[in-house]
Amino acid sequence: MPNEGSYEAALRRSQEIEADIEAGNVGKYVMLTGDRPTGRLHMGHYFGTIKERVRLQNLGVNTNIIIADYQVITDRDTTEHIQDNVYNMVMDYMACGIDPQKTMIYTHSAVPAENQLMLPFLSLVTEAEMERNPTVKAEQIASGHALTGLLLTYPVHQACDILFCKGNIVPVGRDQLPHIEITSKIARRFNERYGKVFPEVAGLLTSTPLIPGLDGRKMSKSYGNAISISMTEQETAKLIKKSKTDSERFITFDPENRPGVSALLITAGICSGRDPKEIADEIGNGGSGQLKKYTTQVVNDYFAPIRERRHQYENDLDYVKDVLHDGNRRANEIAEKTLCEVREAMGMVY
Repeated sequence: MPNEGSYEAALRRSQEIEADIEAGNVGKYVMLTGDRPTGRLHMGHYFGTIKERVRLQNLGVNTNIIIADYQVITDRDTTEHIQDNVYNMVMDYMACGIDPQKTMIYTHSAVPAENQLMLPFLSLVTEAEMERNPTVKAEQIASGHALTGLLLTYPVHQACDILFCKGNIVPVGRDQLPHIEITSKIARRFNERYGKVFPEVAGLLTSTPLIPGLDGRKMSKSYGNAISISMTEQETAKLIKKSKTDSERFITFDPENRPGVSALLITAGICSGRDPKEIADEIGNGGSGQLKKYTTQVVNDYFAPIRERRHQYENDLDYVKDVLHDGNRRANEIAEKTLCEVREAMGMVY
């Protein structure tokens, strides 16, 4: 993890960029962000990053989203459901407000020229720098597998994703700053060695608090504690109803000692725009039953219009495929142009 000084510097830079964007100076920024298609997108994705992408898109920033399908196999042995996951991810994006006319949505595996940047980029980083990346360590532990070459080079893939389109801002949480650091190092080292091709990259630090799963742990499909964007009202109600709270009737907001109760309060707070403590005070002796009922109501109310839009896309898979084909076409044009610049800078035009 970066030290506190690094975090403060990153936060200061993020605030400067944010102020510049809000002032209308959007033309100088290119945003790249994305997700691995390992399952359905959930509330954590929505409030953590998707809302921010929609906001930047609507402010006029050049926005790009990668569906990182190759990165699924960094820590998984199968691609069995990958096509279904990719199509559903596109539906979720559009239902949440991502406009394919304004935002390029593309898949990792469909852009060979982007992946070809891996070779020169790998020459610019050391094994130790890649191994130090917290995501590499966390994913290896979670998978229980030996460290594969693909997982080891995961931070470099992300640098390719960001730099192929000359991305210079990436919405991130504090825990993802090391990815921005290694991408910046690669861009800087390439420019110093071969001539300026790539921009300086900065993280846009998101202010949304970490949204816990319904059991107080990190929200994750694998834990069964995540409310997916694509869930029906009934499925949402069922999941919230069976979430674990505790034996104490009086509702209080205490994340450390009452993780289940507090997770529901945070979820309700984010969807209603209210303070979790205020909700706890209001429910009081109503107990977990009333808390679950209130949480179900505000979650379903918030996501109702998003889910309604999503149903339209579910019934028009051809349109979803067209969006992806167009995004892949545009991404290939950009990647080929960048790869040509890289070859030229390296003296490899024959």
